[in-house]
Amino acid sequence: MIMPPKTDQLSVFPAFFRVEGKTAAVFGNGDEAFAKTRLLMNTQAQIVAYTQTPEADYHSFLIANRIETVRTAFSPDQVKGAALVFAATGDAVADRAIVDAARAERIPANAVDQPDYCDFYTPALVNRAPVAVAIGTEGAGPVLAQMIRAQIDQILSPSLGKLAELATSYRKSVDRLVPRGVARRVFWRRFFSGPVADAVSAGHLPQAERAADSLLHAMHKVEGHVWLVGAGPGAEDLLTLRAQRVMMEADVIVYDALVPQAIVDMGRRDAERLSVGKRKGCHTKSQEEINDLLVQLGRDGKRVVRLKSGDPLVYGRAGEEMAALRAAGVTYEIVPGITSAFAAAADFELPLTLRGVASSLVFTTGHDLTGNVLPDWASLAVSGATIAVYMGRTVAASVAGRLMEAGLPPETTVAVIENASRRDRRLMHGTLKDLPDLEHREELSGPVMVIIGDAVAGANFEQSEPLVRQETAAQEFARS
Repeated sequence: MIMPPKTDQLSVFPAFFRVEGKTAAVFGNGDEAFAKTRLLMNTQAQIVAYTQTPEADYHSFLIANRIETVRTAFSPDQVKGAALVFAATGDAVADRAIVDAARAERIPANAVDQPDYCDFYTPALVNRAPVAVAIGTEGAGPVLAQMIRAQIDQILSPSLGKLAELATSYRKSVDRLVPRGVARRVFWRRFFSGPVADAVSAGHLPQAERAADSLLHAMHKVEGHVWLVGAGPGAEDLLTLRAQRVMMEADVIVYDALVPQAIVDMGRRDAERLSVGKRKGCHTKSQEEINDLLVQLGRDGKRVVRLKSGDPLVYGRAGEEMAALRAAGVTYEIVPGITSAFAAAADFELPLTLRGVASSLVFTTGHDLTGNVLPDWASLAVSGATIAVYMGRTVAASVAGRLMEAGLPPETTVAVIENASRRDRRLMHGTLKDLPDLEHREELSGPVMVIIGDAVAGANFEQSEPLVRQETAAQEFARS
C-alpha cells in the first residue's frame, strides 16, 4: 500500500455554516438519512426530508418532530434553494446524481461514504449551544471522531451553554466599560472560570448576574503579573496542566533557548514571544537584562510567562528574577516543572533512591567540582547518595577525578542521557572511571544529565549504549 505523504496541513478548512432559517435537504430512507437528520436537529435549519419509503424508526422521528417530508422520486429541481444537501440514499449512483445536481446550483453537498463527492464533511458534534465543538477526520475515521467526541463531552460542563448565553448579554456592557486588550481578556477569563461560572453551574442565575456585575465594575485597570513557569525537560506532554493554562493567559512569553519551539507554540496564538536564550558561550541577554525586561513588562500591565527549561527553582536563576520583581512591586507566582534529573531517571527506569542502598539525592552542576575546595556533597556521594549532575559534559573528567579522589570507587555505575524525555534522547552507561570519555563526545549538542551512584546499577540498560566506545581492529593495530 502506498501511503500519502505526511503533512500537518488539513485538506479542509474547518468552518461553521450559518443555517438559521435556511433549508437543509436530506435524501434517503434509512439509517444514514436518519443520522444526518438527527445531526441537523442540533441547528435551527429548516429540514426537508426527501424520502419515498422511510424506514419505520425514521418515519416515526419525522412525524414526532414535524419535519417537512417530500415522498417523491428524486428530481434535480428539489435541491434548488437549499443551503446544504445530504445524499444518504445508500445507492452510490443515486447519491452522486444528487450531489451533481447540488453542485450545478453551487450548493455544498455531502454524499455518505463517498469522500470524492463531499464538499464538506459532517463532524462528530458536542453541543452546548451556543457553544459547539465539531470533530472531523476528513472522512478517514468516523469512529475515531465519535470516540474523541465522547471524551470532550465528559470534559465540558452541561451548563456551558447557559454561561455563554449570559456572556452574550454582557458583551455590550463589557465593550463600553472595560478597556480593550489585557483588561478585557482578563475579564472574560474570570467570567468563564470564577464565581460567575460557579453560580451558573449551580443553577443560580440571579447570583451569577450579581457576580458578573461586581466583576464588571472592578475591571478599570488590570495589574501586570509574571508567572515563572517550568517547561519540563522537553517533551510537550510533560508540561503541567497549570503551565498550559497560564500560557493561554499570557500576553507575553519570555523563553529560554533550551525550551523547545513546540512548547513555546503552545502559548496563546497572539501572545508576543521573546527569546532570551542563554547557551554555553552564547548569551543573547544577561540575567540583569532579563530581570529588567520582566519588571518593565509587569509595570506595563502585561501578563507574562517566563518559560524556563525543567523547573524554575532548579538552576533556573529564578531567585534573582523573584528578587527583582519583589523590589519593583510586580506580583508573580511559581509554576513548577519536571526537572531533568527526574526525566532522565524515568528514561533509564532508574530508582534515584533505593531502600538499603541510597536514601538521599543530590542535585549539582559539574562546575561545583572545578574549584580548589571539595563541596560538601562529595562526601555524601561516598556515603551512598545518588548524584544528579546538570550540565556535566564539559567537566566530566573533573567530576570523575575529584569524586574518585574523595573516595568514590571507580567502578561506581554512571548513567548519562542527552535530551531526556524527548524523541531524540540518547542513553549511555558506564562507570565513574569511564566518565572522562564524555568530554570527547562532540556530537552531544543537547542538554546532558549525568547520574552517579550505587542506585544507578538498578537501571534498565537495554536501550542504552556503552559510554566508552569500542575501538575497531584498525584503531587497535594503529595504537599498538
